[in-house]
Amino acid sequence: MRTNDLLLATGLTKSYGPTHALAGVDFTVGRGEAVAVMGPSGCGKTTLLHCLAGVIAPDLGQITLFAPHGPVSVSGASSEDRAAIRLNHFGFVFQQGLLLPELTAVENVALPLLVGRTSRGAALGRAAELMARLGLTGLEERRPGQLSGGQQQRVAIARAQVGDPAVVFADEPTGALDSQTSSEVMHALLASTIGEGRGLVLVTHDRGVADRCHRVLSMLDGRWAGAQPTRQLPPTGPARATDPATPTMTAASTDSPRLGATR
Repeated sequence: MRTNDLLLATGLTKSYGPTHALAGVDFTVGRGEAVAVMGPSGCGKTTLLHCLAGVIAPDLGQITLFAPHGPVSVSGASSEDRAAIRLNHFGFVFQQGLLLPELTAVENVALPLLVGRTSRGAALGRAAELMARLGLTGLEERRPGQLSGGQQQRVAIARAQVGDPAVVFADEPTGALDSQTSSEVMHALLASTIGEGRGLVLVTHDRGVADRCHRVLSMLDGRWAGAQPTRQLPPTGPARATDPATPTMTAASTDSPRLGATR
């Protein structure tokens, strides 16, 4: 365990009948750190993401979230408690955005707060603030069908941040976008996650997207197949809103082999 860890997983195993989606995987993401997970379809990437986020429970292994009030066992929580953990500590960005078409953009962003029983006025105010920071001022009352693909993804990124999560999970967040829009969306995603000291766990098939993260882990048949050297992490304290595409590469830390090890 590193001193800045936000989420730590050890020995994750998940099987569907005879198929081992995860075969004893270790993983960690720290404050202000972006980790990309790559691999062919069916290798276990999405299963890993769903286990880490508490969407499903692993068959074996431990997942611990280091929340401000103390460690929280994600893997040991009931389905109801995992739902609360997702609402209060995690944010999600999906390939297609998954915005509700009947709601305006600002209502989509505010939705997690409204579900958590924040007053409508406060929730919409927080949502509008985040939309402004992501360059979406003036689009608050538009519905998803009135937005471009890039605008929709930035709305989804704002929604993922609105509850001030510790970790954001992104599953192919640029998969449906052209290269220019993909670059713009990645910049917004990185600035609003690691730039605010959050952890970012990103699943992608796009090597260019993955290379903008601090670490790139490769998965094959439910195990780690390799890892790039760890990039220079932001200094301790509030993270700067910078794109990690340019940090100086350093030698792999002593943690790196453990984080990407095959068990």
